[in-house]
Amino acid sequence: MQAFSALRRLVSAVCSRPALPRCGICGTASDTLQPGFGLLFDIDGVLVRGRTPIPAARKAFQKLLSPQGRFVVPVVFVTNAGNCLRQTKADQLSHILGVPITQDQVMMSHSPLRMFRKYQDKCVLVSGQGPVLDIAKNLGFEKVLSIDMLREFFPLLDVVDHNRRPKLPSSSIANIPQIEAIILFGEPIRWETNLQLIVDILLTNGNLGHAHQNLKVPHLPLLACNMDLMWMAEAHSPRFGHGAFLVCLENIYKKITGKELKYEALVGKPSELTYQYAEYLIREQALERKWSRPIQSLYAVGDNLMTDIYGANLYNRYLEERLARKKRKAVAKMATVTGSSGMLSQEDELDGPWESELAAPTATSCKSILVCTGVYNPHMEALSEEGRKLQQAAFHGHRDFQFDPVLVEPGHIVRDVDEAVELIFQQEKFVAQ
Repeated sequence: MQAFSALRRLVSAVCSRPALPRCGICGTASDTLQPGFGLLFDIDGVLVRGRTPIPAARKAFQKLLSPQGRFVVPVVFVTNAGNCLRQTKADQLSHILGVPITQDQVMMSHSPLRMFRKYQDKCVLVSGQGPVLDIAKNLGFEKVLSIDMLREFFPLLDVVDHNRRPKLPSSSIANIPQIEAIILFGEPIRWETNLQLIVDILLTNGNLGHAHQNLKVPHLPLLACNMDLMWMAEAHSPRFGHGAFLVCLENIYKKITGKELKYEALVGKPSELTYQYAEYLIREQALERKWSRPIQSLYAVGDNLMTDIYGANLYNRYLEERLARKKRKAVAKMATVTGSSGMLSQEDELDGPWESELAAPTATSCKSILVCTGVYNPHMEALSEEGRKLQQAAFHGHRDFQFDPVLVEPGHIVRDVDEAVELIFQQEKFVAQ
């Protein structure tokens, strides 16, 4: 009888404990959630409009946080903004959303520039707004000049605004180092000043003390972040983004020189490098949390067909092609062992140029989810064949990214980010605590 009473007490104690989270794969209880997927959230138009949180975002994060306030899956906030440091953006998001977010979860459009080490000891000109000098130095660039600094050194070069023209003759030519590369972080405040001085730098090969020279081909290396033609803030309609500034720069350069402006790198969404870097940050989070399951699926939630959806689908295509190359390589290796014929082409090489920096991807898919709280307006988007032709004629993507109707086709369209999280958890059979 005493043994029976003891057994009853034991059962009662066990039943009164809070239920352990259940594994999303096998449904068994586990002390630690083991997600095999990661989430990539755009910010503007998905989580916030300017500095105002979208109501669905707060509901979504109730699902994404444990009772202890920790994320139950790896999350990276992938924004094309480039006007602040990662820590500043993390602090802003934490304040607006009421969620603890670290800088390791934030990816600005300029974050992948940290890998461009060959320019970090060169003298670079930076354009944009916000603390551009601090941003550049935080990314590893050691010798940095801003557009405002050039204006001070060469006041006669900026004359569109008559009120800013110098009242006295210019002093002697400034002694500044020759500029060796240009970095465009984001849309500047005074477009005419930035356009003029950037073109001057390109046409003088980095030496503003000289007149325009015979055009050198190729021109100085140009690295640009954030290709968004438009973005969504508090206004009812989208606003011009850095992509609009790039359109102006490209066309002015071509009008003057007759040649195309060339970029050494285009980073930020929709570039593959941006998503590869985002996946790296996802893996680092999983490693820090000691989650042993490999991250195999990425879900990219955005509001812009031409950046968020195009970029996610482009990276998904890269992952699929990489998996196919991996299979061909395995077949060729087996053929070598067995003595059969099996040849690999150069296209079958698995490692891309950045995988030595970031390690090879573990993800096999990147799935795109479109929300209707930002740039995308479901009432204006025609899904007919005529609508697709119109969409192609008015392609808002960057000049160097070709229109492909498959790449702007979202995997899913949902009302808001809360519905997106619900959908992802259903797809992954994931039950958070």
